[in-house]
Amino acid sequence: MQFTVATWNVNSVRLRLPLIERFVTLRAPDILCLQETKCPDDRFPRADFARLGYEHVALHGQKGWHGVAIASRIPFADVTREHFCGRNDARHLTVNFAAAGLAVPVTIHNFYIPSGGDEPDPATNDKFAHKLAFLDELAASAACRDAAAGARSLLVGDLNVAPLEHDVWSHRQLLDVVSHTPVEVEKLTAMQRAGAWIDVMRRFIPEPEKLFTWWSYRSPDWARADKGRRLDHIWASPALAGAAREMSVFRDARGWERPSDHVPVVATFEL
Repeated sequence: MQFTVATWNVNSVRLRLPLIERFVTLRAPDILCLQETKCPDDRFPRADFARLGYEHVALHGQKGWHGVAIASRIPFADVTREHFCGRNDARHLTVNFAAAGLAVPVTIHNFYIPSGGDEPDPATNDKFAHKLAFLDELAASAACRDAAAGARSLLVGDLNVAPLEHDVWSHRQLLDVVSHTPVEVEKLTAMQRAGAWIDVMRRFIPEPEKLFTWWSYRSPDWARADKGRRLDHIWASPALAGAAREMSVFRDARGWERPSDHVPVVATFEL
């Protein structure tokens, strides 16, 4: 059987609900992983998602900030929510399809890693220090241990790091810009190695081709300037990577009315 997973930082699930409906009407992913929902769990628009065919919803939200959600057409079993760095930020959600829905067990980890602020100096910028610590804790997490040990799992989300040279519009000009600094890349790469994760996006679109998922709101003509970064990722464990069949970045969504600055990434797997 095939299943399709989409990941999207929607920058407010209630505000972007018309865009979510437009996207799922066009692409109809089986599983939709959202970040930056900015919505407490009791205010999440469950009825709207059910109307769109997503009757199974797992939530880890908070008012006005952060927040992750997984909406699925396929029933899932266990739901796990973890906190990192001793904070109660809603930045992680895991669902397990082991007991329902898929032919074999599959676990999906949905992350929204801190953006890190503007100054890439942990000594003077607490937000950047938090980001680096979060990446360190994630490298030592159960998600990475289980993936390396043979679990069929996906790690998706807004990881807020563009790790490769051609994941940004200008490697040279962004080396000192948060999201592409050497220390962030080093820590994200260490996390990837800890889980032996395979970068599904770059498997289908290898370097040196440019690959972006985010374009700043500050750009008056984002499409023409095309100064993007790849901040959103889909990683597969070694046990699942061979099942990947296709991947696409839904760039058109950046040009819709009142868009998020991120666009959806979609991958299909065959079990």
